[in-house]
Amino acid sequence: MTLSLTSPAFAAGAAIPARYTCDGANISPPLAWSGVPPAAKSLALIVDDPDAPDPAAPQRTWVHWVLYNLPGGASGLPEGLHGEDFPPGSGEGINDWQQSGYGGPCPPIGRHRYVHKLYALDRMLPTLVKATKAQLEQAMQGHIIERAELIGLYERG
Repeated sequence: MTLSLTSPAFAAGAAIPARYTCDGANISPPLAWSGVPPAAKSLALIVDDPDAPDPAAPQRTWVHWVLYNLPGGASGLPEGLHGEDFPPGSGEGINDWQQSGYGGPCPPIGRHRYVHKLYALDRMLPTLVKATKAQLEQAMQGHIIERAELIGLYERG
């Protein structure tokens, strides 16, 4: 069984509804996954935009959400998840707005890709204080069993 990541709010490669962006409620979309390897002790999620600031001339990857130590037995995340709603032991890093929590798509120009990456890990990670994407990726090195990806698109109207 292969790790798979989906959302009931948008299909892979389709538009992310405005509700989950800075033009709407700016809340996290619901996510679902299946095929978590039995050896997975925890899961991590990174959501980023590799097209910032302009898809025609990207200069950096903008980080929207960093989560780790989600339970290996979890099967998804509900819409509008906040720090107090996470399972005990889960951690939330900081995004590129220097805030914890989800920051929805808000592209300044063009249609951007928002890459939701789910990692199955062979261990729980140590507590990471205000972890950035880079710090989480460093902590995950050598512990990734499997990875899944879901890409949504958004362009401001």
